[in-house]
Amino acid sequence: MIKLSFPHRPRRSARETMDMTNGPMLKNVVLFAWPLILTGILQLLFNAADMIVVGQYSGAQAPQALAAVGSTSALINLLVNVFMGMSVGASVVVAQRWGAGDQPAVGRAVHTAITLAIYSSFVVGAIGVIFAKPLLRMMGNPDDVIDLAALYMRIYFLGMPANLLYNFGAAVLRAVGDTRRPMYYLTIAGVVNVLLNLLLVIVFHMSVAGVAIATVVSQTISAVLVLLCLRRTHSAIHLDFRRLRIHIPELKAIVRIGLPAGLQGSLFSISNVLIQSSVNSFGSIAMAGNTAASNLEGFVYTSMNSIHQADLTFASQNYGAGKPDRVRKIMWVCLGTVAVIGLGMGLVFRLFGSTLLSFYNSDPQVIEYGLMRMSIILPTYFICGMMDTMVGQLRGVGSSILPMIVSLTGACVLRIVWIYTIFAQPQWHTLTVLYISYPISWAVTFLAHLACWFIISGKALKKIEPHTSGI
Repeated sequence: MIKLSFPHRPRRSARETMDMTNGPMLKNVVLFAWPLILTGILQLLFNAADMIVVGQYSGAQAPQALAAVGSTSALINLLVNVFMGMSVGASVVVAQRWGAGDQPAVGRAVHTAITLAIYSSFVVGAIGVIFAKPLLRMMGNPDDVIDLAALYMRIYFLGMPANLLYNFGAAVLRAVGDTRRPMYYLTIAGVVNVLLNLLLVIVFHMSVAGVAIATVVSQTISAVLVLLCLRRTHSAIHLDFRRLRIHIPELKAIVRIGLPAGLQGSLFSISNVLIQSSVNSFGSIAMAGNTAASNLEGFVYTSMNSIHQADLTFASQNYGAGKPDRVRKIMWVCLGTVAVIGLGMGLVFRLFGSTLLSFYNSDPQVIEYGLMRMSIILPTYFICGMMDTMVGQLRGVGSSILPMIVSLTGACVLRIVWIYTIFAQPQWHTLTVLYISYPISWAVTFLAHLACWFIISGKALKKIEPHTSGI
């Protein structure tokens, strides 16, 4: 157990953190990751409820409503990912200072992170509300979809303060090994989300507006719960609203890690926006199938992403504690774990693809388009998980610019080149050719990240000195 310097703290709080710098690696990774996996799956189940309700109970416009909600994902990610990247930076900074035993620095990092979340949420929220329809039009959304999609986006971005506060708060908790409480909070919020979906869409016939309102309400509940958690904790991550301010050294550290991560996420989304625009050109039925398949793939991705989070946090804490051997070992443990999870889940989901897709929409054409995507993505999805795990390892030791450059070149640029060269040829202008760009870009980027790790790991780990103190 990690020993905290707060003798008056209730004993149960000791179980809310994890000693990542000692003990069996695989066991601790699993203990850290399983609440994240459950959290992600629960979140996706609640998101799937959005899709299922709007895709089954919106009357004659059901395929268009499903397409409208799904078509906003890439654009939302494009606008939000810079700020989500900052939450990654906050998690790394808090974890490194926690591992080094620097309590005052942990507190400064927490308050800087929450303050940054508040300021950022108003900026990105305003952008999303104002520019929703023009951006969707630039993506080539069909006329029978664009108004519904714009309505969904505007309501969604009104809830951005709650969205970012939850994600930054959960990032702080994960940084000290607490992955269970965010799961509990998300469960509560998700149940409310599903109930509101049923009420607003089925009873009040509000279609995509009802789904968006339910999402904002549930995000607000999860944000309130995570902030109350930080308020009531008696460790170094305790949140005092009177101390909310930007601390420049901590802000610089968060930006150094988080800005490249955020820019990578947003620029990465450019390729996804272009892919979504290409899918849009095949019509609303193809869009609906793509939406349903993407949502199902999310269950595999979020399970793999929990291992990426484990790699990021374990590497950060052990780097801060001055334990280079454990930093190296965590990478191999996480790569093996994510490969098993990604390949196993991917094959199972593809096997039952038709049945799973039918939950979203029973139209045979929608199911056919969904299977077209799943047949290419799911058997190769484990490569994406390994790629992300390498990114977590590099960021955990303080290298954020290099993985950004590699990811943008290997994934974003390669996909864009693919769209404007191979996919642009009339004989290759098919959804199958479009989807093949995913596994090719994952494989190239993973190998490049692995090569970078071997080049820089020796230099990065030689810089750290062993620490014996801990929080």
